[in-house]
Amino acid sequence: MTTINDDKLHDGGGGADRRPPAAGNATDAAVDADELAAWLRLEQTAGVGAETARRLLVAFGLPANIFSCSFSALHKVVPERIAYALLAAPSDAVQALIERTQEWLQQPGNRLFTLADSAYPQALLDISDPPLMLYVKGRAELLERPAMAVVGSRNATVQGVANADRFAEILSQRGLTVISGMALGIDAAAHQGALRGAAGNPEGGSTVAVIGTGADIVYPARNRGLAHQIAEAGCIVSEYPLGMPGVAANFPRRNRIISGLARGVLVVEAAAQSGSLITARMAAEQGRDVFAIPGSIHSPLSKGCHQLIKQGAKLVESAQDILEELGSLQAAVATPAQPAAMPSAAPADSGGQELLAILGYDPVGFDVLAARSGSDAASLGGRLLELELAGLIEALPGAIYRRIG
Repeated sequence: MTTINDDKLHDGGGGADRRPPAAGNATDAAVDADELAAWLRLEQTAGVGAETARRLLVAFGLPANIFSCSFSALHKVVPERIAYALLAAPSDAVQALIERTQEWLQQPGNRLFTLADSAYPQALLDISDPPLMLYVKGRAELLERPAMAVVGSRNATVQGVANADRFAEILSQRGLTVISGMALGIDAAAHQGALRGAAGNPEGGSTVAVIGTGADIVYPARNRGLAHQIAEAGCIVSEYPLGMPGVAANFPRRNRIISGLARGVLVVEAAAQSGSLITARMAAEQGRDVFAIPGSIHSPLSKGCHQLIKQGAKLVESAQDILEELGSLQAAVATPAQPAAMPSAAPADSGGQELLAILGYDPVGFDVLAARSGSDAASLGGRLLELELAGLIEALPGAIYRRIG
C-alpha cells in the first residue's frame, strides 16, 4: 500500500484536506470537458503514480496548471523524465480514453469526482492516499452516509454466506450503507442482503460496491445481474479508468477505499492469508473499527477471523453487537437485531438427529463420522445426503461435513 505523509496535504487543524490548493473554486457540477481531459491526462502520464500526482497537485494546483508549467518548474518537483512526459502531447490512447469517458458521463447515473470536487467523499479525504478520481455509477449520495464494510472469502461456506447476507440485511435496515467488493462469496451475499434490507425502506442504507476494474466492466461476469441491481438501488465505485480489466494487483489496492468509506469493517470468513485481512489491516491503519465473526477452530476459513480477534478485533455474534459498538445510530429503532441464521430447514428424523449430535458443530471427516456412528460407508453416505438435501449440513472439500445453523 502506498502511504502519503506530506505535511502540505494537511490543513491547519486536526483534520486533513487532500484537495489541491485551487480546489476552492471547484463545484460539484459535472466536470467540464477541458478539466476532465487534464485530470485523465495527468493520471495516464507515464511515471506519474498516485504519490507523484498528489505532489504535483500540491505544487501547482489543478492539472491544467501543471500542463501549462515550464520544464524547469516541473523539474523542481519531479524527475527529468516525468517532466518531459508531462510536456509531451497526449497520445492517441489517452485521447480515446478522454472521449470514452465523456460518452460514459452522458449516461444517466454516471458521475466522476476528482480530488478537487467539493462532492468528493469526505471519508476518503481523511485517509492517507485518496484516489485522484472516482468513477461513480448509481446513487452517489450513499458515499456520504454512515457505512459498514462487510468482507470475506470468495470460497465461502454456506453458513458464511448466510451470515454475510443476514448481517448486511440488518445493518442496511438500520440505516447503514454496506460496502463490499462485489466478489463472489461473502461480498456478493453482503450486497444482496443490504439491497433486501433497503428495499421499500426510506431509512435503509442500501449498498456500495467498490470494484477493481473500470466502472464499465462487470467482474466476475457471474455477478452481472447483481451489478445491475446495485447500479439501480445502490452505487458502484471505481478509481480505475474505463476499460480497465480485472488485474490481480488492483484488487488489494482498492481495499483501502472499501475500508476508507466505512466506519468499520466486518470480516465474516477468512483464511489465514485472505485478502480480507488486507482490508482489515487498512481499516485499522485508517482508524476504523474491525469486527470478526468467530468460527470452528478446525475450519481453515475461520483462521483469519481468529487471527484478527487475537490482534484486537471485536468478536461479534450478531448484527446488534456491531450496532451497539457504533453508538447511537440505531437508538431510534425499537426492534432488536437478531443473530444471523440460516433459513429454517426440515427437521431431521431420529436417526438424522442422532447423526447431527455426533457431528457436533465442527467440521468432521467421513471416516471419523463412520467410526463415531458405527455405520458402514453406504448407509452413512445415504444419511449424510439426506441431511445435506434438508439443508442441515454442508459437504466441504475432502469428504468433510459441517452442521449448518
